[in-house]
Amino acid sequence: MSFDYIVVGGGISGAATAYYLQKSGAKVLLMEKGDLASGGTGKSAAIVRQHYSTPLMARLAKRSIDIFEAMPSELGASGGFAKVGYHLLLSPAMLDAAKANIEMQRQIGVRTSLLPNAEWSKLDWLNPEGVAGIVNEPDGGYADPVASVEAYVGAFERAGGTLRKKAACRALTRAGNRVTGIVTDDGDIAAGGVVNAAGPWARYLAESAGVALEMRTVREQDTVWAARGGHPIPTGSVSNGVDAIYLRPLGDGRFIIGRGFPKDYDDVDPYNYKTNADDAFVADVQSRLDKHLPGFAGAKLIASYASLYDVSADWYSYVGPRADIAGYFDFSGGSGHGFKIAPAMAQELAAWMTTGKVASDFAGLSYDRVKAGKLFKGSYGGNRG
Repeated sequence: MSFDYIVVGGGISGAATAYYLQKSGAKVLLMEKGDLASGGTGKSAAIVRQHYSTPLMARLAKRSIDIFEAMPSELGASGGFAKVGYHLLLSPAMLDAAKANIEMQRQIGVRTSLLPNAEWSKLDWLNPEGVAGIVNEPDGGYADPVASVEAYVGAFERAGGTLRKKAACRALTRAGNRVTGIVTDDGDIAAGGVVNAAGPWARYLAESAGVALEMRTVREQDTVWAARGGHPIPTGSVSNGVDAIYLRPLGDGRFIIGRGFPKDYDDVDPYNYKTNADDAFVADVQSRLDKHLPGFAGAKLIASYASLYDVSADWYSYVGPRADIAGYFDFSGGSGHGFKIAPAMAQELAAWMTTGKVASDFAGLSYDRVKAGKLFKGSYGGNRG
């Protein structure tokens, strides 16, 4: 059996790419070594926002919001998108850059602004002491990462795509200057092209065919807290740049809360790493919780865990074909902020693969930029949004 394309990885990147390729009329196989969204996607806070420092990332984030909203009609199932708003609390050092970002974002149609000081009182959950500004995105919020993947895969299968779960891709096959398929426990499978969307394991898959992939795998920790009541809490997603934490609602007064940039990153082996959070990490998050969010005073820890980031050389995803090898396509290196832009990236990648046409800015995401020394500037050390 052979396919036009094989997509390796059943997270948001692989699931969305498989769907858009199948929708284009291609014959597609989606391979997942475990369960759908069982890697980094499933543990994503899934914060949806558009505040980026480059037009490329801002427009992809904006496009993804449109896609998340249209999932029920397009895919026949919801990705759990809740457009409940997003706020970014700015420290004095962040204010000027945020103003420049807002101006750029508004030029490409993002609805964003600095919240006027006179309206800060409407955020009854906020202690504004030391906050220099507040970015307001009414179209932001959060999604359900597992539901988003399941929506894509359900639509993919209804369109005729083939899904293989709990089926490991052991290696890529290669003939000369072309990747020709994959190796599985049940034998080789041929394809016209292979999309490497294996996340933290993508480097090893690429290297199986002698394809270089400069990427770190780092351990990322998160916590879940329940507010005790007695004081208002946010209804939307918040990036607290003053205290370097982020949070998004889970309902019933519970929130996913993690550490935002800047922070230390620990490189790990993706096949052998500690999956529960460190006590020191939990204590650090707790120490930051109620400084500007008094509703979290005395909050109760519900859970803590650790997952993985696949981090590129410049914190921007590797997406697209390469000049020096045919039949191989990257889609990895989400660097902790890949979930929110994956739908738009997958849509553009599928169009690039099937038509050969690509927007000039999106073409810059190809791994070819590493060899050419054309890395993106102003690297973004993301969070698991």
